[in-house]
Amino acid sequence: MTDFLLELRSEEIPARMQGKAKEDLARLFTDAVGKAGLAAESVETFATPRRLALIAKGLPLATEAVAEETKGPKVGAPPQAMEGFLRKTGLRQDQLIERDGVYFAVVEKAGRQTADVLAEAIPAIVRAFPWPKSQRWGAASASTESLRWVRPLQGIVALFGDDVVPCEIDGIVSSAATMGHRFHHSGPITIGNAGDYIEKLRACHVIVHFSERCAIIRDGAKAAAEAAGLSLVEDEGLVAENAGLTEWPVPMLGRFDPAYLEVPEEVIQLTARVNQKYFVCHDADGKLANAFVCTANIDATDGGAAIVAGNEKVLAARLSDAKFFWEQDLKVPLDEQARKLSQITFHEKLGTVADKVERVAKLAEWLVTQGIVKVCSAADAKRAAELCKADLVTGMVGEFPELQGIMGGYYARAQGESDAVANAIRDHYKPVGQGDEVPTAPVTVAVSLADKLDTLALFFMEAMPPTGSKDPFALRRAALGIVQLIIENRLRISIDRHVLALMVMKHHFDHQGRIDWIGPHPEFRDERASIRAFFADRLKVQQREAGVRHDLIDAVFSLGGEDDLVRLLARVKALQSYIDTADGANLLAAYKRAANILKGSTPEVPVLDKASDAPMADNADQQIPQTGEEDPFVEVDQGMRAAIAAQHGRTEGTVPEGAQAADIALLGALDLAEPQAEKAVEEEQFGDAMAALASLREPIDRFFDEVMVNDEDPAKRAFRLGLLARFRDAVHRVADFSRIEG
Repeated sequence: MTDFLLELRSEEIPARMQGKAKEDLARLFTDAVGKAGLAAESVETFATPRRLALIAKGLPLATEAVAEETKGPKVGAPPQAMEGFLRKTGLRQDQLIERDGVYFAVVEKAGRQTADVLAEAIPAIVRAFPWPKSQRWGAASASTESLRWVRPLQGIVALFGDDVVPCEIDGIVSSAATMGHRFHHSGPITIGNAGDYIEKLRACHVIVHFSERCAIIRDGAKAAAEAAGLSLVEDEGLVAENAGLTEWPVPMLGRFDPAYLEVPEEVIQLTARVNQKYFVCHDADGKLANAFVCTANIDATDGGAAIVAGNEKVLAARLSDAKFFWEQDLKVPLDEQARKLSQITFHEKLGTVADKVERVAKLAEWLVTQGIVKVCSAADAKRAAELCKADLVTGMVGEFPELQGIMGGYYARAQGESDAVANAIRDHYKPVGQGDEVPTAPVTVAVSLADKLDTLALFFMEAMPPTGSKDPFALRRAALGIVQLIIENRLRISIDRHVLALMVMKHHFDHQGRIDWIGPHPEFRDERASIRAFFADRLKVQQREAGVRHDLIDAVFSLGGEDDLVRLLARVKALQSYIDTADGANLLAAYKRAANILKGSTPEVPVLDKASDAPMADNADQQIPQTGEEDPFVEVDQGMRAAIAAQHGRTEGTVPEGAQAADIALLGALDLAEPQAEKAVEEEQFGDAMAALASLREPIDRFFDEVMVNDEDPAKRAFRLGLLARFRDAVHRVADFSRIEG
């Protein structure tokens, strides 16, 4: 077994592309040699700013002989088919193998030298490499057929064992020579084999392991800060980015003028991080210090004094600009800035940002006055919403869009707004994704919820929901944020009602210039149904990490009328606790058997959709998974169907003569369990509702064991079907068990 080294050296590879490039190199190499029947014992990849490399250990010296089999025509096929197959394979008919009435061509292929396979694979890998952005260069770039690479490719090292694998790509010939660090070792280095590659480059000031460079930066930056009596503000993203920019990282501490500390901390940190890739530091009191840590790519002879001085000068210029924006923005009140929002289009169908702000302010105020967001000033909620987007037109946010909201909070506090208002402006975009901080301050919750509801409802109203993987208006994120706000703050809110209210509000803004909070509006029925389904999907995503089963969320959502997420989740969690028990599993099996029988024998019974007061199909008529216990009673005469329909699936009449003990036991259990479950659901005691259903397990099992539903006596048949319908309906008061898997 022999090791193989491949290094592709180029001008600087962007740091953001290096991680994916390593994965792509390993995949392309494995696929290319795999087609020839080769497989390495292990494959390791490396990336620095100037090179992408791979070491494959344990490759055989040659491939084994293989037999390639090609399926041909059937025995007795037309002569033309056989002639074509023989021409394709280059064989005679007597050389074919017959198997199960089909001809096969089997061609023995001799093994190949691994070096020859690698020589073919290297150019194929390079030309197929999927860089996010690539370029052509030099005189050859006049042709679209010339080589494309992320940056001009300068050299190829290809060694199988101690020998160079000969190959050539657009005039670049493989060899054993590479280059060390650009400044510390600018001359060529000869690599002996894959085993000495890493250490030879280290001797020339190149650390090829990304993880090792990260550790040097992480530990060195922390040590530099601590040596100055400071603590480093840790930032793994910045560690990775600096590791992708350096081959020999050396962290160094620098300083800036303390006068710049008048600028908000977030501005200084963002300026240092985004523009210069610097870490910032805190002092002993936890406040931002006038210090930063930069990462050099060289061991300077003066200890880094010149490098630090240059970085201090560059950062000072950046902070001077930030201080100018800060001071200029403070001169303009947020109310005046907010008036400029009428000049910015939010969306061509949804008006300006000023229009959105007006809607959000009215909705935020309404959420408070209706008691949905409690312990909150309606005036503060309205005020915060009116100013929440004003910082979008400030100079600072124009320079640093990432600071929207944050700067608005600073400006609001500076102009005398209350802490509640300033904090709401600062945090109203939160949460911006799964795992992000969820606001709990009442004014912030009101504004954040109103903002996200407005975005979601109105894009659905204008028929612009997400499609597939495309979500240009971040509606999935908005819905997830709404779910998180509601659950974290236990807000008792009807999604359906308030989404409708927003649609009506937009409708009235467009046509009458006023708001009228009216009841169900038929014009928006389809949009509301789409949003309900959309929220169900987002809730599944949000609850997946909490271990809540998606089918149980479906089982509760599908009842209709249940869109209070706090109540819905309480019901789902109680259902999950029960359904995972033996009693729950047995009750589910009994439900599905009962539903199968009713599906085959009972005409559809209309029930009311609580959300719209319109008839919808009974859930029992949906596709029910089969249990393998089919009841023989699958045909019922029309008179019997009419009798069952007249009873609406209930046993209100007299117990028929000859009823068995199991009939009476189930009837008695239903008489007790139905009101108990219904009362428990009304009082939101869902554990008690499950306990009421659990009392039905033994009598329903006994019923199926002891009675024949398909009795010759029509009265008994009707009575027993009614019992099953009552059992099904009792279960449906808690959840639609037909949606539960298992």
